Amino acid sequence: MLGSRVLVSAILIPSLATAFWLDARLGDTAPLLFGLCVALALRSTYELTRLLRTETRVPSPALTGCCNVVLIGATWLPHTPLIAPRPDSPELLMPAFICSVLVLLLAGALRYREPGRSMDTLGAELIIVAYVGLLLSITAQLRWVAGANAGYIVLGSLVISAKCGDIGAYTLGRLLGRRKMVPRLSPGKTWMGGLGALAGGGLGALAWLTFATPAIVDEATAPAWYVSLLYGALIGLTGLIGDLSESLIKRDVGVKDSASFLPGFGGLLDLLDSVLYAGPIAWLLWHLLPLATWNGTGQ
Repeated sequence: MLGSRVLVSAILIPSLATAFWLDARLGDTAPLLFGLCVALALRSTYELTRLLRTETRVPSPALTGCCNVVLIGATWLPHTPLIAPRPDSPELLMPAFICSVLVLLLAGALRYREPGRSMDTLGAELIIVAYVGLLLSITAQLRWVAGANAGYIVLGSLVISAKCGDIGAYTLGRLLGRRKMVPRLSPGKTWMGGLGALAGGGLGALAWLTFATPAIVDEATAPAWYVSLLYGALIGLTGLIGDLSESLIKRDVGVKDSASFLPGFGGLLDLLDSVLYAGPIAWLLWHLLPLATWNGTGQ
């Protein structure tokens, strides 16, 4: 298990870093990130439809996958030549989500055959579009939230804080954890592990923002150390909640992993759970906290 995780991480991390480096040089439209988000959305949709499928609940991977791609397209549209550029404009995302809900309702009406199936299927499809499409699209907005030239400082801060929070929770939980946090849902989670998530996320964000900020943005200074720590701690905590949220889905349907896609990790959703949940919180924090020092106003 550990060897598989190390091997997969040794491949994924350099590949992702290289893709981000190339994408930053291809312009503000971020075409590589767009392709990556579409691929993540389609694979995650496939995994979640399989997880939620029962005899009476049959969510459509094609329909929900199309809705999720539309949401991602709505996120990118304001950053293309088709619409006047906006530095950070998620305003098309909510209309796209509303249209997706309307399409799902229409599809449910057209598919209706007998009582006892439609609401379960429709509810599952709404969860899939909200959990995958909406959360991933808001997370992708981090590419522009603090200026296009600093997009990968922001995205990197999310990924590193969330994953350092995972490491901190696992390490401190294994070494010192005694009291279970939610024993019926996730027996391995402890309150000490929760403190580890706060510490790991805070230290990860502090290290990343301290060194990456001046390296990526010319003449920029890092945010104040206490702001970085607060930001990272909050991302570490919400990442832990994201892990618990995916555990809720898996526990309720009686499976251990969302799929057997990545050796040592499980499915793609098992890898993305903390990032997906923490992404919207990161987007909010980059608006509220003085993190983007290069903008002069800290926002």
